[in-house]
Amino acid sequence: MYAIVKVGGKQYRVEKGDSLVVDRMREDEGAKVALEPLLFADGSDKTVFERNDLAKVKVEAVVTGHERGKKIHVLKFKPKRGYKRRSGHRSDLTRLEIKDIKLLSRKPAAKKAEEAGDGS
Repeated sequence: MYAIVKVGGKQYRVEKGDSLVVDRMREDEGAKVALEPLLFADGSDKTVFERNDLAKVKVEAVVTGHERGKKIHVLKFKPKRGYKRRSGHRSDLTRLEIKDIKLLSRKPAAKKAEEAGDGS
């Protein structure tokens, strides 16, 4: 059983128990995060990718830590002109651990919109 989830504008294939490194998230270490599923497939030939059916899929992850990525060196160089520029970059990353992927038997209840009391 696996799912394709969208995190930070990128898509990842995840299974239960996987460890995933994504772009930095605001959540604290140990926080539970619900990931947005784009596709769900179980062991049989059943694949879910329609919007109504995906509302029933729940992908839960836990933030296990925040990291920094490997340093990327950038060098700009123009020959015969004495022009050299050197810089680097390290991405801020978050490590997620996939705790559970499940397909609910029914659609979750819709959240009731709170009406603003404008006095009319």
